Amino acid sequence: MLELAGVSWEVLAVLAAAAFAGSIIFGLTGFGAALITIPVATHFVPLPFALALYALMDLGNAFRIGFESPRNAVRAEWVRLVPMILVGTALGVTLLVNLPRRWGMLALGIFVLAYAVYALLRPEAQGRIGRGWAWVAGFIGGLTSTLFGAGGPPYAIYLSQRGLSKAQFRATLGFATLTSISLRVLAFLISGILLDWGVWIAALVVLPAAWIGLSLARRAFHRVSRETLLRAVSGVLVVSGASLVLRALS
Repeated sequence: MLELAGVSWEVLAVLAAAAFAGSIIFGLTGFGAALITIPVATHFVPLPFALALYALMDLGNAFRIGFESPRNAVRAEWVRLVPMILVGTALGVTLLVNLPRRWGMLALGIFVLAYAVYALLRPEAQGRIGRGWAWVAGFIGGLTSTLFGAGGPPYAIYLSQRGLSKAQFRATLGFATLTSISLRVLAFLISGILLDWGVWIAALVVLPAAWIGLSLARRAFHRVSRETLLRAVSGVLVVSGASLVLRALS
């Protein structure tokens, strides 16, 4: 079987397909790529490899989305999130390098399931929560960004309850996600997870697929209902999360 970077071409094709799908989600919503890419990838490659590979993809996507409309971002909300994003990232990378693969997979499956259930059951009406919840969202987002490559949901949940306009929400979320991903990449470099040359070689296959997906998403942004898309994705995540939990427990 032909291989590249120690990974078969068949697996690389799956990783590229996941990157394509995840980037479409990210391009339409401003977050959520890792809720597709990481659960799929961990069925074929170790979790640290998947996290490192898609961290590179997420960083490129976040730069493109984060700077589309920076004037709409509510900087005060971003500043509130940043301190605890730092704390959560530091704790997350510490846990990642010491967490057994089985327990990491179980934790990822539970996280994906929990978010999918929240997304499916959350009420349509948007409330208003205090700014102090930024500390909780920042910490959880930094932690889950490093452990599972998915920091966006906590930031999105918090910002969606702060009474922001659609444009403000997307731009502010873009800045928060870009900050979180940048810190994740830095943490992976320091810890050595991103020093695996196999990750960088595999990225040569995965990144072009991601860029195509993101470009298609940007064209379709005004035509697709965000709520309809998130509902469909949530259904997929239920199956994906349940599969990871079952694999970890088997």
